[in-house]
Amino acid sequence: MLTKYSTRLTASALASARTSPLITLTSRRLFTSGNSPGNLTFFQKDALPANTVIRFVPQQTAWIVERMGKFHRILEPGLAILIPFLDKIQYVQSLKESAIEVPSQSAITSDNVTLEMDGVLYIKVIDAYKASYGVEDAEYAISQLAQTSMRSEIGQLTLDHVLRERQSLNTNITAVLNEAAKDWGLQCLRYEIRDIHPPANVLEAMHRQVSAERSKRAEILDSEGHRQSAINIAEGQKESQILASEGERTQQINSATGESEAILLKAKATAEGIRQLADAIQNTPGGKDAVSLQIAEKYVEAFSKLAKESNTIVLPSELGNISSWMASGLSIYDKLSNSHNPEALATKVLKE
Repeated sequence: MLTKYSTRLTASALASARTSPLITLTSRRLFTSGNSPGNLTFFQKDALPANTVIRFVPQQTAWIVERMGKFHRILEPGLAILIPFLDKIQYVQSLKESAIEVPSQSAITSDNVTLEMDGVLYIKVIDAYKASYGVEDAEYAISQLAQTSMRSEIGQLTLDHVLRERQSLNTNITAVLNEAAKDWGLQCLRYEIRDIHPPANVLEAMHRQVSAERSKRAEILDSEGHRQSAINIAEGQKESQILASEGERTQQINSATGESEAILLKAKATAEGIRQLADAIQNTPGGKDAVSLQIAEKYVEAFSKLAKESNTIVLPSELGNISSWMASGLSIYDKLSNSHNPEALATKVLKE
């Protein structure tokens, strides 16, 4: 009788084990050397439990029972009672999620780049009946389907898209696997591409591209730095010129304001002086005589200055007579005084 973990079987023993009414093996890889309870994969079942009338089905496990060679029922976790010789536990299905390694394979992208890829497939039995009778070797079938689906999906993408859209590729492969695995009582929970190995020349080109891209980014950042520096300098000069012009404008405004105020103050002082002089001439006794005397003195002083200088000046002939030009000056005074305009008279006196 075949033991539970036999590792050395002859061809005849292997054939008898496959047809034994007590033991049904659902994975051909069970009979390879080196299998142990810890190394069994998802579909590598050990020896089936014998019919001992009363059995206890483990949690997350489904037992397929046949009666007289025909499917009878599915035993769920808990107590189970079987009829000896009539009932046989034909299949044992684990309802736990399991991971299957998809071996490395070659795939050609749409831009004719050959890639070596492998992955991990996560599956779960959702229908123990279909998993037992729908396919001969579920692990082998789902693994082969995963490989062909991967090649098909990669053939529609370029290398850049494969490297950039790995998640989308995983989703598409999962959808394809679920479409086919529903007839096998399996559900593909997810598929993960583990490693992508491009050819050496492509890998070298990718490294050069990355290096060139980094150099380009460095040059762009350097040029952006120079550009920003020039902009900052220009902005600083602009602000400096604006501030300088604002300062000059403020200075000119202040200077003009000061000059304007000085002129106004001077005009007010002159007007006040004229007013006071006019009041003195008009209201002070003998004021007019004093003004006449002052005018005569101014004329004498002016001609005295002319006599001291060597310049040649052409004067009217009557100016040679002192009495005549003094009389002329006094006549001007009389006209101003008779005009009843003391301010004009005062202005004349100030100018003289």
